[in-house]
Amino acid sequence: MTKPIVAVPADIRTFDGASWHAVQHQYVRAALNAAGVMAFIIPAFEEGYGTDAILDRVDGVLVSGSASNVHPSYYGATATDADGPFDIARDATSLPLIRRAIDRAIPLLAICRGIQELNVALGGTLASEIQDQPGIWDHRKPADVDRDGMYAIRQSVFVKEGSCIAGIVGPGEIKVNSLHRQAIAKTAPRLKVEAVAEDGTIEAVSVIDAPAFAVGVQWHPEYWAETDKPSNQIFTAFGDAVRAYASGKLSKAENEALA
Repeated sequence: MTKPIVAVPADIRTFDGASWHAVQHQYVRAALNAAGVMAFIIPAFEEGYGTDAILDRVDGVLVSGSASNVHPSYYGATATDADGPFDIARDATSLPLIRRAIDRAIPLLAICRGIQELNVALGGTLASEIQDQPGIWDHRKPADVDRDGMYAIRQSVFVKEGSCIAGIVGPGEIKVNSLHRQAIAKTAPRLKVEAVAEDGTIEAVSVIDAPAFAVGVQWHPEYWAETDKPSNQIFTAFGDAVRAYASGKLSKAENEALA
């Protein structure tokens, strides 16, 4: 059996005045080397693409982190310059892709911006500049460090007993590399909180009624997916779910061919 394929929605980036559809290397590297799947980068368009046309051809969806934020209009808030930068084309691509992947029982892993998109796609809201809220830590990336320092594993999160994440990494405290200035405010009705930071910030969720693997994490398991045990366990679990879905599609096609 060939490697299954996961869709990764792209960001829009501008270089030398030209627009590019781009995904950071760390996500596609983790998909290949830790999950054992191939990644197809999905162009970001505000309109004109078919969600089902994409999902018909893949076996999973990986929603990556990004420097941009979900536009507040998607969760009923007024946008300010401080809430940006925004990427409307990515919002328009990833939000319906998330909803439809869940409906179709296609495995989904959402990371950083991805967990925020998952929450918004299912009816939740986001909080901006959380470090300014009373009792909330500064979760932003450290200043004046290299990339490894930026993604250093330094924060404790607490995984709830009996949760989906607990079934992957075990319950209790684990160390992660969470760096962000936005977070889930109101949790979407279909989401279950799976892990929190010591200050109460939501760090992981799962979709309550999802018929397949559907998990979001605020931290970055992709960065150390080949060397850090909890990070690797998350990508391995996602890869296993993707392979199971692909195998089911293959079996169905074989049965239909014999009918």
